Amino acid sequence: MSAPNPVAVIIVNYRTPELVAENLEALAAERAALPRLFAMVVDGGSADGSAARIAEFITRPDLRDWVCLRALDVNGGFGWANNQAIREILCVPSPPDYIYLLNPDAVVRPGAIKRLVEALDADAQAAAVGSRLVDHEGSLLGAAFRFPSAASEFARGADTAGINRLFGIMPLRLDPTERTRVDWVTGASVMFRAEALRQVGVFDEGFFLYFEEVDLMHRLHEAGWHVLHEPASAVVHVGGASTGVGVAGPPRPLPDYWYCSRLRYFARTRGRFGAALVNLCWLAGKSIWALRSMIGMAPSGRHPPHELSGLFRAGLWPLKHDVQPHGTSLDAGRSPPAWHTRA
Repeated sequence: MSAPNPVAVIIVNYRTPELVAENLEALAAERAALPRLFAMVVDGGSADGSAARIAEFITRPDLRDWVCLRALDVNGGFGWANNQAIREILCVPSPPDYIYLLNPDAVVRPGAIKRLVEALDADAQAAAVGSRLVDHEGSLLGAAFRFPSAASEFARGADTAGINRLFGIMPLRLDPTERTRVDWVTGASVMFRAEALRQVGVFDEGFFLYFEEVDLMHRLHEAGWHVLHEPASAVVHVGGASTGVGVAGPPRPLPDYWYCSRLRYFARTRGRFGAALVNLCWLAGKSIWALRSMIGMAPSGRHPPHELSGLFRAGLWPLKHDVQPHGTSLDAGRSPPAWHTRA
């Protein structure tokens, strides 16, 4: 790897081998512009034959020289699975400059990866850059955001535009039309600078799924780096292929691990009492929404069902475990994920 800016692509699969195959075919076309791009597919303990099917697929002549598979024994979550690959890739004698994470349900459009490389090449203080996400019809999906806060959680609970205007609460989602600094970008299609990961570490393995990329990018900002959104890099995102969260149709109940991850993020960034205050702000906002709903003034069908019970069951009060970092070091071995020992 003596040429500049080799790119390593990591795809974490969980029971979506057909989507991985589609992903790899799109990546093969991108190698015309980035001939030294290589990919590692990580199977996160699918236990459904996915690993064998992917292993067979990557024996194709157009894939076998630049794609490899790592099959894990357990489903340790998004961050834990990516960490296994990142550590392996960055420990080779000539590691890549950039690590590109791509969800199985996100397919790159022509030139998407090259645009991300160009963005990092042009800005030495950028630790990460994310793509513009669209659905199959070309409609824009959320990809760039402000960091969540107590105010934004109050606004999320209230779901009342007048309150946002009254208190000057800005929306979390951003839709810039040109390359822009943002707080964080979605992990569905994001490229990291290896140098930045060496400095601040990798994903916190106390998260199973959701908020792990927000936590990592918060740490990057605290260390003096910044994050970019590059709308010229377009990726088609299905969303929810492995989890069922975020799929089209009426809102579904959020899984308990979403509430656990949300709580852990706020505990890690604000402390235990700060996280509890955030919950009180959401509850205050939700009370406003409930009053509006009682008099027929609140929009229906926009909130996931059973949010209140989910919060009380899985995300109300942070424990000591939620404040402590877990598995963020590049030197850490393949220890079991820490999220399942929350106590």
